[in-house]
Amino acid sequence: MGPYDSAISAGSSSGSSSSSTSKPHEIDGLLAGAGYKVRSSDLRQVAQRLERLETVMVNSPSDVSQLASDTVHYNPSDMASWVDSLLSELNNPHALPLPSDLPDFPDLIASPVLNQTTMQNDDAWADPNIIPPHQLKVVTAMEEDSGIKLVHMLLTCAESIQRGELALAGSLIENMQALLTRVNTVCGIGKVAGYFIDALNRRVFAPRGFANNSTYGSAYENEVLYHHFYEASPYLKFAHFTANQAILEAFDGHDCVHVIDFNLMHGLQWPPLIQALALRPGGPPLLRLTGIGPPSPDGHDSLREIGLRLAELAQSVNVRFAFRGVAASRLEDVKPWMLEVSPKEAVAVNSIMQLHRLLGANNTRNLPIEMVLGWIRNLNPKIMTVVEQEADHNQVGFLDRFTEALYYYSTMFDSLEACALQPSKALAEIYIQREICNVVCCEGSARVERHEPLAKWRSRLVQAGFRPLHLGSNAFKQASMLLTLFSSEGYCVEENEGCLTLGWHSRPLIAASAWQAAADVSNPLGIVNHNNGQVL
Repeated sequence: MGPYDSAISAGSSSGSSSSSTSKPHEIDGLLAGAGYKVRSSDLRQVAQRLERLETVMVNSPSDVSQLASDTVHYNPSDMASWVDSLLSELNNPHALPLPSDLPDFPDLIASPVLNQTTMQNDDAWADPNIIPPHQLKVVTAMEEDSGIKLVHMLLTCAESIQRGELALAGSLIENMQALLTRVNTVCGIGKVAGYFIDALNRRVFAPRGFANNSTYGSAYENEVLYHHFYEASPYLKFAHFTANQAILEAFDGHDCVHVIDFNLMHGLQWPPLIQALALRPGGPPLLRLTGIGPPSPDGHDSLREIGLRLAELAQSVNVRFAFRGVAASRLEDVKPWMLEVSPKEAVAVNSIMQLHRLLGANNTRNLPIEMVLGWIRNLNPKIMTVVEQEADHNQVGFLDRFTEALYYYSTMFDSLEACALQPSKALAEIYIQREICNVVCCEGSARVERHEPLAKWRSRLVQAGFRPLHLGSNAFKQASMLLTLFSSEGYCVEENEGCLTLGWHSRPLIAASAWQAAADVSNPLGIVNHNNGQVL
């Protein structure tokens, strides 16, 4: 019995976490999460169709040849319908009757992903990404089966790691690496599985202490990848546009406004806001922007360079503008006196996918998030905009965290297939791969990608003394218009109790919300004492 068989036996007797995957509704969820539109209850029927197709292909090769020359092949995500369409076109009267005692498949089946392509001649099959008709049976029996085995083995490997059975996990990793040779790793489950196998391999086989080290590169690399992720998908654009619309509305009627950005990066978010303020009825306000970012490793002040570019833009549209850069490796290192907030200003605090980095280990007291939310509330901001991944990657159990990540990032990669930009798409995938590696490989303070869903953020922010603000119809319209720039129809914006989510088909992937400090009985005016200070 090989390592894979051992893993299945161990998993089935270890408790509910592995054995639960055998329940029909959970198997269906697993298949759907991995991108396969096949239900476990349909597998017997699919098997019968495939046997009929095999019989037709063996008995009538001439008909198959004709099919290859003049048939449009559709994406066969619904395998049963796909096989039926092939059978109807072949229309072979010599096909043998189906056996009535066909056994159920021992392994789950999913369908390959083929581009919708019209095949004019046999030369067209030279494309390695397109599978000739005479190989369809091989694809079904090998690639499809291997893809589902990969998903099962990934979850079994994660459970083995949770139980401390690293030798078994290592054997599973080696088997999965071999299985990858049987699937398409350019897209779909093959690509996602490759990234997760790599992360598991690092966790199990890397030198001692790897799990306590950062999985990220230099700040410059992260900024470059962030920029390409911005270009390749609508997620960051949605975050910026939604937050800007809420901030613009909150600043209405104020002549001196101050934006505190928790992650300035290239300053991509702020040109649209500057231009919108320039067109404000009655004239633009004085805009102060404080941008927080990591220190530059080579000594030059990259934050200041970004501020100068924004200042030039503001000057060109007649907006009075002042910039301040605050260099900090971690958000918890920022102190409120560094921000030089004036009581006369209307303040907006902007956090785009940053607050989850403050959550820390679940068993840690006095989490950084509590400290930071405390001083944000004391600033009494007019608005705090928060955008976070709509995922639950901060669970204590490794298997639960891994399973959630596998589903979440499978959907994220699926959505990126709609991107036609290269090399932005490839670099955006590296950006996501680094997140996966941090979620899977790291523990303790090194694990910073501790994403939590909107419901948990609601509870945490209310407990910290904030009340929710409705983002409003304008933000929804802005987000919906943004999606028209992308050709794919899979992206969807939904309103959720005053918040907005952006997702792929039925799965929300990021959530945007807005908040304001709740009234304090002991300090009803929200008066704050600010210590003078200077950033060196």
